[in-house]
Amino acid sequence: MGVDDLALALEERPVLIIDVRERSEFISGRVPGAVLMPLGELPQRVGEVPVDRPIAVICASGSRSETATRFLIDRGIVQSTSVAGGTSAWARSGRPLDRG
Repeated sequence: MGVDDLALALEERPVLIIDVRERSEFISGRVPGAVLMPLGELPQRVGEVPVDRPIAVICASGSRSETATRFLIDRGIVQSTSVAGGTSAWARSGRPLDRG
């Protein structure tokens, strides 16, 4: 999904945004409402991911989120989608970022 698709999905229904970047990246700017779950921690934290709602997985540019999405789908979390272009594309689109 692209960032426009993500913005539209957020308006229509509850979507959990999982940010798989590192903490320092997350603090510097993230999609509002995103939950930090670094890619390296995902295997240990996969039990925290709900299976009954859409999941948008985001990183900086889309590479790590693709890996994380495949991991989640392989574990039965089939409503998972990677956000193409990641947080960088979200910011370039002029949408707000939370910081801190």
